[in-house]
Amino acid sequence: MAETRGTSTSTPDPIARTAPGTARDSTPGTTTTTSPVRTRSTSRVLAAAALLASAALVLAGCSGGSTGSASDAGRTTAAPRTSTPPPVPTPTPTPYGPVLAKWIGPLDVELAKLPQAADLIALGAGLKAVGSRAVLAGTGLKLATAPAAASAAHRQLLVALAALSDHVDTVQEEIHRGKFCATSSALARFGQAEALTTIPAALATLAAAGYPATLTVPPTGQLQERVLDNGTMVREGGLDGRGELSIENGGSGDAVLSLAKDGKSVHSIYVGKGQTAKFKGIEDGTYEVFFAGGSDWDSATKAFTQNCDFSKFDEPLDFKTTRTSSEIRWSTWTLSLQAVAGGNARTTDVPADSYPQP
Repeated sequence: MAETRGTSTSTPDPIARTAPGTARDSTPGTTTTTSPVRTRSTSRVLAAAALLASAALVLAGCSGGSTGSASDAGRTTAAPRTSTPPPVPTPTPTPYGPVLAKWIGPLDVELAKLPQAADLIALGAGLKAVGSRAVLAGTGLKLATAPAAASAAHRQLLVALAALSDHVDTVQEEIHRGKFCATSSALARFGQAEALTTIPAALATLAAAGYPATLTVPPTGQLQERVLDNGTMVREGGLDGRGELSIENGGSGDAVLSLAKDGKSVHSIYVGKGQTAKFKGIEDGTYEVFFAGGSDWDSATKAFTQNCDFSKFDEPLDFKTTRTSSEIRWSTWTLSLQAVAGGNARTTDVPADSYPQP
């Protein structure tokens, strides 16, 4: 460490001098020689004194250091700086109420869309969305911490959400297999889910505990088994001919048989399961023969809504009336809507959209 020495470069100013043996504060009559005191000189002396004092302080600081080699003499070692990382805040768990609403809300939205489905394809897509939301809600709520007062209803809700997802899968499979051939019946089948009762019940309990969430079960209707009386004419043409037709229904459900020309039904008749229906007055001509089987006949749409199948006889029926001088002959046919040993009529399944409306 370099030493700093206090020095004064000012020219010494004469100071007051007192005659020997004489006090500085002389008595009157005593001659005392003095020179005026200059303020500037006094200031320099004070500055020098301050500088000397500073040097002394620096030297004192050096003398207190640790001993070592000559090259380290007077050198101080700074203590390494240590930094303490800021504390990581503990995340505050989201209250149960907002978590419940977050997962139930999207399910409620998808449920509300179901009655708006225009056809079975749209309904199937809507059911898939409902099932997915039920799974997501169950997964999300499993990770939530339910308050003690809501724990029982919370568990009930989780079970019901899983059951709803399973029920959706069942209905979709039934639609795929052709069990339902109308949106009304498929939606009604979905409405049979027990979960559509237990989920609102669990949510009502949670709301009473102070954790409300909105879920409204849409109107789904009821599955029905509507039938017509055997032999009822669903479509009745002129029937001013002489031809006759008998239909034996030995199939597994009711059926409607149609005689069609140019792809359009002319006559259609309802035949109950296990019964025989007959009608007369069929005009001469060649007719294609279609029949639809199923259950729950919807008179408004003229179609079955469940267990539908559509078929066509490979060979048409020819109705002809002949007259002679002594008699009139006309065509009479009998058809069986079931496989018969030795039968001579073959049938082919047809797509629903190729079937003429009865």
